[in-house]
Amino acid sequence: MSAAPVVLTAPLRPHGRSSGLARGVLGLFGWTVDAPGVPAEQGVILVYPHTSNWDFVIGVLAKWAIGLPLRFWGKDSLFRVPLLGRWARWIGGVAVDRNSPHGIVADTVRQMQAAAARGESFWLAAAPEGTRSRASGWRTGAYQVAVQAGVPAGLCYLDFERRIVSLNRFVMLSGDMQADFAAFADYLGPRVGRHPALASPIQPQRPRT
Repeated sequence: MSAAPVVLTAPLRPHGRSSGLARGVLGLFGWTVDAPGVPAEQGVILVYPHTSNWDFVIGVLAKWAIGLPLRFWGKDSLFRVPLLGRWARWIGGVAVDRNSPHGIVADTVRQMQAAAARGESFWLAAAPEGTRSRASGWRTGAYQVAVQAGVPAGLCYLDFERRIVSLNRFVMLSGDMQADFAAFADYLGPRVGRHPALASPIQPQRPRT
């Protein structure tokens, strides 16, 4: 019998300082944020669906609205551009060195473990589809970070039909990819992106041939 991810039910820790301005801007466009807290100081947030450039705008506003210092992966070349790189770091960008001998996942796991040793927060947010176009499934890098670091995974959705950003489901992954992705699909599958037809199926992406 396959293992299954465990839904965390313990009380959530409040976020940091939230921005009333960001909540107000979202509210002007009819959006609400449901994100009461996080279960630990380190973790990974899987954001679905990702079908529009607006996802990033709404996601950054939601990040400020809840006050959680989220980080996200970005190409290292982006951070070498003076003003753009400074802005990307300010909003939580983490430079990804695709030529690292250890790989993106291992590097991020080490960064997360180092933050834990220092008593610092490190939550990585990722849109595992990796593209606004429909793909064969999810890239598994962020999933592997959560598994290898042994940290919770938050299941976040941006539902354009209901105009809500929700982050209130956290799970400890089993490492059984089939069982974990079945749980992702059950919870996130019904959520509606800006362009529903572009949402990728919730399954591990097939390797390129």
